[in-house]
Amino acid sequence: MKRKYLFAFAAGLMLMGCNRNNKMSDAYGNFEVDDVIVSSEVSGKLLQFNLSEGDQLNTGVQVGLVDTTQLYLKKEQLEAQKTSIQSKMASIQTQIAVIKQQRANVEVDKNRVARMLADSAATQKQMDDINGQIDVFDKQITNVRTQKVSLSKEIDVVNAQIAQVEDQLGKCHITAPISGTVLEKYKEMGELVTPGQSLFKIADLSYLNLKIYISGAQLTHIKLGQKVTVLIDNSKTSDTKLTGIITWISSEAEFTPKIIQTKEERVKLVYAVKVKVPNDGSLKVGMPGEVRFNQTN
Repeated sequence: MKRKYLFAFAAGLMLMGCNRNNKMSDAYGNFEVDDVIVSSEVSGKLLQFNLSEGDQLNTGVQVGLVDTTQLYLKKEQLEAQKTSIQSKMASIQTQIAVIKQQRANVEVDKNRVARMLADSAATQKQMDDINGQIDVFDKQITNVRTQKVSLSKEIDVVNAQIAQVEDQLGKCHITAPISGTVLEKYKEMGELVTPGQSLFKIADLSYLNLKIYISGAQLTHIKLGQKVTVLIDNSKTSDTKLTGIITWISSEAEFTPKIIQTKEERVKLVYAVKVKVPNDGSLKVGMPGEVRFNQTN
């Protein structure tokens, strides 16, 4: 007799739980997080990687460093090359100044010969020779200026290469892209990394997304920005109520995931919906949750 009473009591609790869930919940799902996987952008050895799973990081804080030796040496080489070109440009500028002075001296002679020619004290050949010298000096100045332009373009190329190396040097410094908690760490200090190789995963756990699935019939009763009641298990007979906001509704239907049971069990196609829920620390990734769209019930 005692066993019969215990069985009846247990069955009653199960029925109450089922009735509670069926009455209160419009959709079901699991909590997930918008995580960011930080990958290496350069090749080299991890000289520093001061990071552990569970660490709280702020945006921009440096957590690691990839060896910069080769990039630094390349930058030094480019800087030396730039200095050499600048020295040539300074030399060319001096050449132009010298040629201009020589031309100015010939111009003085030209003016003198012109006066003498007017007095029949000089010949036309003398004037022609001076004009020829002036033409030569003009061509020399043009030629040297062309060399200066060419060197200026070389400096532009070197500057671009230096900027590229500096960009690579900056990428050697591994920083947190967002403020959040380190969920996973994939590399250790001293290991070699390559571009695209994952280093660690970080996420902002101040809020989680409850991904639920609804039927087409329910789709017309929800909208983006709508506030809903989120239920998480508190005990076998009670739930903790939280407030969430619908932030994403799938535009395409999909087959019901095997781990999800919707309110209408015979529905074959469902729509995924994300509900953003503030996290006070009680929510965990993967935790099941339920949603009520009509908070007045």
